[in-house]
Amino acid sequence: MIRKFLHTLLLLTTVTSLHAGTLKGKLLEAATGEPALGVVISIEGTNLHDISGLDGSFSITNLQKGSYRLTIRHISYAPLQKEFAVNGNEVIQMDLSLEAAAGLKLEEVAVTGKRDGASDNTARLMERNASQVMNIVSGKTIQISPDLTVANVIQRISGISLERNSNGDGQYAILRGMDKRYNYTLVNGVKIPSPDNKYRYVPLDIFPSDLLDRLEVYKALTPAMEGDAIGGAVNMVMKDAPDRFTFSANVSTGYNELFMDRKFMGYDFKSIQSKSPYERNGNLYNATPADFSTAAVNYQLKTPAPNLLGSIAVGNRFFKDKLGILLAGSYQNTHRGSNSLFCDSETVDTLRGEALTKMSERQYSEQQIRYGLHSKIDYRINDKHKIQFYNAFMNLTNVQVRDVKSTQLTIGGYDPAAGNATLGYSTRSRLTRQQIFNSTLQGKHQLLDALAVQWSAVYSKATNEVPDNVTVPLIGVMQNFQERKTTVGDASRRWEHNSDRDFSGYLNVIYNSTIGSAQVEWTAGGLFRDKSRSNFYNNYQLRPADPFAEYGKDFTDYTQIRWTIQNPRGSVGSALSYDATEQINAGFIQFKAETKNLEILGGVRAEHTNQGYSMLFPIGEDRPDGNQKYTDILPSLHFKYKPEEHINLRASYFRSINRPGFFEIVPYRIVNEEYQERGNPDLKRAIADNIDLRYELFPRASEQFMVGAFYKLIKDPIEYTLQRDAVRGQDIYYSPGNFGNAKNYGLEVDYIKYVKQFGIKANYTYTHSRITTPKSKRIRNESGDLETINVQQTRPLYGQSAHVANLSILYKNQENGIDAQLAGGYTGERISTVSQFVDNDLWQKGFVQMDASIEKTFRNSLGVFLKANNLLDTPMEVFIKNTNTSNANIPNQDVPGKTLIRRDRYQRSYLLGVRYKF
Repeated sequence: MIRKFLHTLLLLTTVTSLHAGTLKGKLLEAATGEPALGVVISIEGTNLHDISGLDGSFSITNLQKGSYRLTIRHISYAPLQKEFAVNGNEVIQMDLSLEAAAGLKLEEVAVTGKRDGASDNTARLMERNASQVMNIVSGKTIQISPDLTVANVIQRISGISLERNSNGDGQYAILRGMDKRYNYTLVNGVKIPSPDNKYRYVPLDIFPSDLLDRLEVYKALTPAMEGDAIGGAVNMVMKDAPDRFTFSANVSTGYNELFMDRKFMGYDFKSIQSKSPYERNGNLYNATPADFSTAAVNYQLKTPAPNLLGSIAVGNRFFKDKLGILLAGSYQNTHRGSNSLFCDSETVDTLRGEALTKMSERQYSEQQIRYGLHSKIDYRINDKHKIQFYNAFMNLTNVQVRDVKSTQLTIGGYDPAAGNATLGYSTRSRLTRQQIFNSTLQGKHQLLDALAVQWSAVYSKATNEVPDNVTVPLIGVMQNFQERKTTVGDASRRWEHNSDRDFSGYLNVIYNSTIGSAQVEWTAGGLFRDKSRSNFYNNYQLRPADPFAEYGKDFTDYTQIRWTIQNPRGSVGSALSYDATEQINAGFIQFKAETKNLEILGGVRAEHTNQGYSMLFPIGEDRPDGNQKYTDILPSLHFKYKPEEHINLRASYFRSINRPGFFEIVPYRIVNEEYQERGNPDLKRAIADNIDLRYELFPRASEQFMVGAFYKLIKDPIEYTLQRDAVRGQDIYYSPGNFGNAKNYGLEVDYIKYVKQFGIKANYTYTHSRITTPKSKRIRNESGDLETINVQQTRPLYGQSAHVANLSILYKNQENGIDAQLAGGYTGERISTVSQFVDNDLWQKGFVQMDASIEKTFRNSLGVFLKANNLLDTPMEVFIKNTNTSNANIPNQDVPGKTLIRRDRYQRSYLLGVRYKF
């Protein structure tokens, strides 16, 4: 009986639908022709209605034969009614133009409104109107994305891949296949210093993404921009003072699956000693074991507390809208980590591949405390004069424990069949605290109708502290598959800190004129920056007081080990303690000529660099002090032709440079991680000529299709390679060098399209680069003996992936207040470490990462959201593209033609939160 009823109901529904009509159409803003989003379209006298989608489209089905009246009401538009008739099973197309509400028209006359800088429409408009090639991620896109830091946000932009840290989070951006060293970072258009202890580049994971209004990536430089970027420049535009009272806040919590399978290893990092015995007691003090706290080695296994994240922003205008103030803050306390496999190797004969010597199982436990404070004050003296004062403070505290069990794989010590091996255990505790402070005072003054002046005074400081970095090794053994720790090895305790301080001044003068039918804007300006960097390093070597003390018998944890100090005054006489300075003087002249369909921007920039260093404790170095002086002339020319209103054809050329890092030209030597590292006082700057071509189509306000090509010719590119000591041939070290010329070219495609509630964002970049560097090759000579010869090998640039792609599927239901996104990204294989030997570079395997987010907003401005990262649990894997028969019985070596060197797994992480905006 029920089946018969359902069959009849289905039949009636089908028959009814066959005689029902459908109303379809699009709502467009009359003034701009852009889609009108989120507008309710209803049929009077019925419950039938729809809401215009992301492309302005609507659809109302099941309209029976008859006459109807369509009604549109929205606060932003004038009411509209339209009558129509349905004669049967037909589709009626009705595209409508909406006029702005009368009250809004009057208000626009009286008030100078400000475009929402965080919207997608604003981002597309800025890309279209920009004078150079650039890409923008809007604040709205950032808010609903799965990404928590700027580093993870930037990976969604075409041509950009990420270098990740030990817990899988993005840290540095690689633009168009150019390593992180070839890019620079701006905050509100002003360059900021780096907290990194060696280099210039800024770790982007220090910036919480919810403080941003938008993220801009410049892929071509104009004369008005600083010239030391070959890959491009990243500009973080922070939240701005609003036109009216604004308040927003969010709080969320989550967890990482990794710690559902194992415990988190931590220690009381707040109780460690921030200064070394040398710093506390002077350079003549002999340290004793009592001077070293046990807090850094008092490890605890625990289940970590859930992650906690939150942000707040409040702003308003005062004194008849002359004064605008915005205050914002963000806090993130997260627990991350990874399970890692790492293999050491050696090359005996390059014809036989790399032989593995040690296999290490590493567990990372990391607590990240990230917070940012940011304030923006602007004062409109009158229509012609405006002053802005911006301050920001960013902090990232990373508390890391690395617990390692290593297995010696050499013949005689490793017998997997019998379960016998020589083991090693090592636990390292490392606290890293990075901070960036920026204070910028800016003024804009319209002196005459055709003459304006802009100026900026900037103070910035970046600091990095790594206090009491402790590594404690234990010796172990496996016998008959039973593992045990035995005695203690030599330990180290290290203190490092550095600071990077900038004083900068900018002055630009703008003059507008008319030449024929063209409007021409002339700009002349200059920059002066004084940079001071200091670096301190202090290392102590510890040896067990009882070298025969056994684990489990004489001690059970690291706090019970008794030590003797091998160097009581510490190794402060290291090349790692140095001061560096840099003065940049720059000037430019730029013109921008515009006609109805053509814009030409060009000019030239001159930059003079005086970069130097002074070692604080030289020990026999030939060049304890040194500096480099050079001047660069950097021309650029950009064309933008508009055959139609929504189409751009672009062509550009610019010359740019890449300066050596401060630490790179210091003649230091340090054993860090797996290799000895050395500086290179003779390292030269790299100079590049860059060409861009791009076609841009903007069919709607939030849609785009862009395809472009780029070409870079780089003279003296800076690459890190493993090299052989000229005197001690057996010594291998890792060092920067200049290597002839390199080429880098590629193709980029960007696509954004919305249909009703669905949207798609996709981009793809192909990059091809080539550089030729010297390599070592071991062969068997005629006598059968091993001989090392030098050869030249051509390879891609370090860190460059041939293929990078992103795809995001969006869903937006304005009626129900739902935003959802599924974001996937592919990064092709790339070189992660350049080897000394031919065909022995370490390659990171190509990978796909998928993330998702969904947000539900209620009518009371309250919303809930869920973010999930690394849904596919994608590992990071590094291979050498050869094999050695001696590795056949080693675990995990199961990929044909490749030798696995490293595999890191991070597992999935989830975040659930609430958001309120007024």
